Amino acid sequence: MDLLSIYAPAHRQRMLIVAGVLIGGIALIDWWATHYISLGFLYLFPIIIFGGFLSRTHIVGIALLCAILQEAFSNLPENEAVIRLVFSSVGFVGTGLFISEMVRNRRIILRHSNELEDAERQLHSLIESSPAAIVTINASGKVLMANEAAQHLLAPGATPLQGQPIESYLPALRSVLKTKPSRSFRTTLQCTGQRTDGEVFLAGVWFSTYNTLSGPRLAAIVVDLSEDLRNREELSLDHLLKNSRILMSTVAHEIRNLSGAVLVVHKNLSRIKELETNEDFRALTGLLQSLERISALELGSPSAQNGEAVELTSVLDELRILIETTYHESEIRVEWAAQQQLPLVWADRYGLVQVFLNLAKNSQRAMMSTRTKLLRIAAGEENGKVLIRFEDTGTGVSSPENLFRPFQQGAKSSGIGLYVSRAIMRSFGGDLNFEPRSQGSCFVVVLPLHVAAEEAVNA
Repeated sequence: MDLLSIYAPAHRQRMLIVAGVLIGGIALIDWWATHYISLGFLYLFPIIIFGGFLSRTHIVGIALLCAILQEAFSNLPENEAVIRLVFSSVGFVGTGLFISEMVRNRRIILRHSNELEDAERQLHSLIESSPAAIVTINASGKVLMANEAAQHLLAPGATPLQGQPIESYLPALRSVLKTKPSRSFRTTLQCTGQRTDGEVFLAGVWFSTYNTLSGPRLAAIVVDLSEDLRNREELSLDHLLKNSRILMSTVAHEIRNLSGAVLVVHKNLSRIKELETNEDFRALTGLLQSLERISALELGSPSAQNGEAVELTSVLDELRILIETTYHESEIRVEWAAQQQLPLVWADRYGLVQVFLNLAKNSQRAMMSTRTKLLRIAAGEENGKVLIRFEDTGTGVSSPENLFRPFQQGAKSSGIGLYVSRAIMRSFGGDLNFEPRSQGSCFVVVLPLHVAAEEAVNA
């Protein structure tokens, strides 16, 4: 049994009464036995009791009282009374304060211990209820702890993971421990994982290493990214095909324009009777007919069917995440000026992000050699549409009339970025325009409102 448990708050009143009775009893017996023996040392016991409950001021006061009572009923020579009183007071006060400090430290330790236990219970509950798999691994690569999600992810229906080598499930984590890092570190990785049934999956792992008396340890959070990978690849393929249809339709449109001019010339030449029997002219006729059929292909669907309701604020937030790091590295400042509570727009979210990225990269290239580097992205509703302006302080545009023509001479990349961007915008009823500026350039993304697009579909 813990002797210090008598200092529990529930025992306070009872123990103080006992200590008071002890002082009175000791004083009475000491008075009665004055001529035989001094019992002053017995005052230590009530002081020990008072020391666990009273404040330091009260302890000092009671200790001095006990020292005075001891000396008052003492049969020792009076010429040494002052010295004895001083030493008794010091002894009693010291004893009381020592007990007080010991009890106080014990209470602090108990309180911290209870807090740690509560924290451990909460942490254990959090780990067990986490939808992500959480494991800890020792230096030999054995699993020390695994929550229910880890068991379900790595070894569904099999024996518990504790004590099993992690190499059987996530070989990459075992490789980390084999490197024996000199210091703790945190990082993430994607690796191949394997379940007990042999199924392979793509694992996303967030892990950190730490040192203990038993050696280095590793704690990891593991999630299955296989479904995300499949969805991402399917989405990429879907948008690749969609953008390919858009590009093919725009190219067919350009071919149709050229074919129209050639057909006019061909029609005029066909009036010459000498060319009716000319084999080359007949071959040219067949070629033009083939070009006309190609240019008549309609690969795109109506613009109203190519879009969906898009919350523009979240798209701009996504763009901010995508470009601000690279812009910061290039020492370019980005100023955002979006209208509060932008209405829903009609667009293709993935295509819209691609257009925004293309405009942002064009502005970044245009500002590499300028002294002032600022890109201002402003969004707001104007005349029943939502306009997003990308205005930069770059070198500007020398030939605005040729901006949206493909394969421009002197273009930094393929020369079709703006051409394809406008085609994407027009595929769901939007547009991309250029607004002249005295310095730099400004491109305007025009988006129809979701309400207007819905009315057009239902009309």
